[in-house]
Amino acid sequence: MTSRYKFAAYLTGAAAARTGDELSSPAVLLLGVGASGAVAGSTLLAGLTVSAAVGGPLLGAVLDRSRAPGRVLAMGLIGYATGLAAITAAFGEVPFALVVGIAVVTGLLAPAIGGGWTAQVPALVPAEKLGRASMLDAMTFTVAALVGPGLAGVLAATAGAPVAMIVAGVLALVAVPFAWRLPGNGEQRRPRFREAAMVLVRNPALRQSTATSTLSCVGIGMAFVCYPLIGEQRLGSAGYGTLLLIGLSVASLLANTVLSRQSYSPDRVVQLSTVAIGIGLAGAAVAPNAVLLVAAVALTGIGEGPQLASLFAVRHREAPPEMRAQVFTTAASIKIAGIALGNAVAGPLAACSPAAGLAAAAGTQVVAAVAHPLWTVRKQRVR
Repeated sequence: MTSRYKFAAYLTGAAAARTGDELSSPAVLLLGVGASGAVAGSTLLAGLTVSAAVGGPLLGAVLDRSRAPGRVLAMGLIGYATGLAAITAAFGEVPFALVVGIAVVTGLLAPAIGGGWTAQVPALVPAEKLGRASMLDAMTFTVAALVGPGLAGVLAATAGAPVAMIVAGVLALVAVPFAWRLPGNGEQRRPRFREAAMVLVRNPALRQSTATSTLSCVGIGMAFVCYPLIGEQRLGSAGYGTLLLIGLSVASLLANTVLSRQSYSPDRVVQLSTVAIGIGLAGAAVAPNAVLLVAAVALTGIGEGPQLASLFAVRHREAPPEMRAQVFTTAASIKIAGIALGNAVAGPLAACSPAAGLAAAAGTQVVAAVAHPLWTVRKQRVR
């Protein structure tokens, strides 16, 4: 499956699944915020995202052992769509704790949307085209981040958050046939789970990129909760606040387009992009008007796009082929857990002051960027 047409089919399916994911997160947040306030919204969103830390390694192990990984991804997408429908139906009808529990179970399948797809790219293209294919794959995240939050804001403002939830599930289902037809593995691989999980710790480059991006994602998770509240405070509507993410995604797409034409060190770009994200978040915290607020959010996007593309480049370069899916899904799960932590921390803080929440989010980027070189330091044995 190396033809342009078939890789285009992969990109179509990945973009649909990831758009559904990018739509579902703000839809879940707005579902909770609209009914019960910022704390309920952030709690529900954290429930959806935090369980991915468990689901990712398990799903990766299944993918690496499966002769038909595409069918595993397809079943994961069906399960994710079903979970979103269950959250929508149960919200307001059953105790809130039960709804959070449904969100936690649904979140176990979230890695099927991100890392599970990306791990299949080397099987679709020749080795000499992997860099270009990886960049295109990363851009599907950016396109999804462009369309999903904007669509969530429009649907929530015009038809209500439950409709946005339903559309997110439908998009996940649209991706199912594309996932189902992904090529199978010629031989069934059986990497040991513990060995595969430790690759991220033992490999210096993977350890560095994963640690830096995870710390960065804690801040991004905080910002995700703060943007709707900043929108309500400065733009007049929480739904309009999610539209700020459109500017972020446009900037991400443009930055990746420029980066795809350059020769660069992905390890270095991970650090520099984290600095850009931090400056953008700090600017959004103090922006006195809508124009400067949009500009600050765009700067955050200039950092986010290259950061993700560079992460993919490092993982493709360093991950052992026999455990590639586990590396991608486990790394994606750790990042999602970082976002979930940021979501949970930001709820009470943003309810008091969205600007303070964004300032704290910017602080996490500073920590991530400063600590970046430290993750490759090897401990010296005492003789």
